[in-house]
Amino acid sequence: MEKKAHIGSSFDDFLDETGIHEEVTARGIKRVITRQLEALMRENKITKTQLAKRMQTSRAQLDRLLDPENESVTLGTLTRAAHAVGRRLRLDLV
Repeated sequence: MEKKAHIGSSFDDFLDETGIHEEVTARGIKRVITRQLEALMRENKITKTQLAKRMQTSRAQLDRLLDPENESVTLGTLTRAAHAVGRRLRLDLV
């Protein structure tokens, strides 16, 4: 059976052409981090109130952090959240 050739541009090319690649990528990263934090909270039986206390922040700030649509999160906040669930934050440039 003969393999079909790739036709058209990639999804990344489409995002670049429409000027939204970085925005979409940032949202995707935030969603992944949010899911990871929530999974670690469940795994370690940590409530939102407990996590906020560990992070020395308010419950409202934690809710913003865990909101996948809210992109206004600092690296400091992400680092504190990671430490609060016993992990480290690691970023890579690709």
